[in-house]
Amino acid sequence: MAGAELKHVLDGFTILDFTQVLAGPTVTRLMAEMGAEILKVELSPTGDISRALPALRDGRSAYFIQQNRGKRSLCVDAKNPQGLAILKQLIEKVDVVVENFAPGVIGRLGLDYETVKQINPRVVMCSISAFGQTGPLSKLPGYDYVAQAYSGITSMIGEPDGSPYFPLPGIGDVSTGVHATAAINAALLYRERTGKGQHLDIALLDAYFHCHELNVQLYSSSNGTIKPTRSGTHHFALCPGGLFKGHDTYIFVLALDHQWPAVCQAIGRPELAKDPHYADNAARVERIPEVVKIIEDWIASMPSDDAALRALEAVRVPVAPVLSVEQAINHPHLQERGTVRTVTDRAFGEFQIPGMPLRFSEFPDNLALEAPFLGEHNEEILTAYLDYTSEQVQALEHDGVLKRE
Repeated sequence: MAGAELKHVLDGFTILDFTQVLAGPTVTRLMAEMGAEILKVELSPTGDISRALPALRDGRSAYFIQQNRGKRSLCVDAKNPQGLAILKQLIEKVDVVVENFAPGVIGRLGLDYETVKQINPRVVMCSISAFGQTGPLSKLPGYDYVAQAYSGITSMIGEPDGSPYFPLPGIGDVSTGVHATAAINAALLYRERTGKGQHLDIALLDAYFHCHELNVQLYSSSNGTIKPTRSGTHHFALCPGGLFKGHDTYIFVLALDHQWPAVCQAIGRPELAKDPHYADNAARVERIPEVVKIIEDWIASMPSDDAALRALEAVRVPVAPVLSVEQAINHPHLQERGTVRTVTDRAFGEFQIPGMPLRFSEFPDNLALEAPFLGEHNEEILTAYLDYTSEQVQALEHDGVLKRE
């Protein structure tokens, strides 16, 4: 089919989605935004546990809506032989299976990769977990922040003489979901070339460790003489690189060597660009407190934080105000690009969520997507994919094999 005839880049691919909460649902949320058909398997009786996460309105979760728009819900008792049979029948019909249970759980349900592969050799199965499917930690339960602690990332956040901190956004879960999406799409391309499916093992710990752009190689290449650790509000290896106190907020400035002369120009101290005490990054790193004071004194001398920002922007120094969530939501750039997106849910009403971060020139418009109610698509899925009759589906719901709100 020509691109213009497709609703989006993944139109025509079907995903059987066993995921819940965030890391796994990020994968299928992105794939739904790209046009894939997502059959969301929710285990009876409660379904995805994120249905109970805030904010709640009349029992409907905005968290769940944000992560599950564009998916169709099948609520099934997978421990019931009839329920398991339904899932195995669906595996025959899909391109991808995604699950983010702890390692071993999907196998105990009777749907490990070897079983899935026997049912459908072309299927791409993606397993997402905290620590991966192999290794000494693999059997342990874990969440985003647990994997973050093991990865060395948490140790890099906070004051040097204080406790480490952790960031409240779900950076690890979302990053792992993006890594998994990339792997699935590559595996689908391989499948289209060879006819072979495969199993993908994607771990939060691996994705977090992947974020060490500087720390791991610094420690290793220095034979351990450099031990990266948290350095508070300023980077330990780049200067200027950190948070500078303003009149009303903090301002983040990061300037590499080629941008340092522009900083000096903006703050009215052009001589510092050639001063051997400040001329290169290594020299400035040795004098971080001095550089911080020079820049903060300049900010204090300016009429406002906005004036300081504009002066740095005018000479193309990378700089930003530290915005609150409220300020970011209402920023005109985020609004214009659709980085902030307003959605309307049938039950919850209108609210704002992060927009689709992937942009495609052939598909510039967002798809109209809705989040499902629990088991809302039981009949639709089973009649369309497995040729069940409406009466058969109703009987399965009556017998507790399927559940619907």
